[in-house]
Amino acid sequence: MGMHEYIQGLTNLETLNRAPGFFKYQEHTVAAHSFKVAEIAQLLGDIEEERGQSVNWQRLYEKALNHDYTERFIGDIKTPVKYATHELRKQLAGVEATMTQNFIDNEIPEFLQKRYARRLSEGKDDTLEGQILSVSDKIDLLYESFGEIQKGNPQTVYLDIFRESITTIIRFKELNSVQYFLSDILPDLLNEEFTDKQRLVAITQELLKD
Repeated sequence: MGMHEYIQGLTNLETLNRAPGFFKYQEHTVAAHSFKVAEIAQLLGDIEEERGQSVNWQRLYEKALNHDYTERFIGDIKTPVKYATHELRKQLAGVEATMTQNFIDNEIPEFLQKRYARRLSEGKDDTLEGQILSVSDKIDLLYESFGEIQKGNPQTVYLDIFRESITTIIRFKELNSVQYFLSDILPDLLNEEFTDKQRLVAITQELLKD
């Protein structure tokens, strides 16, 4: 038993596309998403630390880098399907947890199992690092949907994703890093040139007002 299967899984994530079933001008893989989320989490962690918060950097990097590794087992399921019912969401989470535990038991050397049980568990918890992960995940999704809107993708699902991403980010508005994102980064995104600009700006302003 070695770490071959774990490393091989990293390659598998390079071939696993996000948001399957929707037309996209640009595909995004789970591997690329994990890298971007780690970079965004690093930025948000820097902001929190500069504002006086104590950041556990090992915990943050582990959560960000590994948060979607277990999608190698069940793939990236469409969000509307994944969240169709609370019961379905619980069942999918149960299947993923069982497959992850079997993977750890059978493929991870015993002396590393506790570490990887921690790394491959659900990272979005109530800790500062877990909250940063939740926000970073949605910021990357926001940019992915914005990229499709900017390119003129006619599917309305990307407007829905954009709206849902901002809604989730706003739920963490007590974080210094989220306040910075909303006041300094999001306006720059909306200043980009694209066809549906007025509509997107109006949606954003309405969500921020609420």
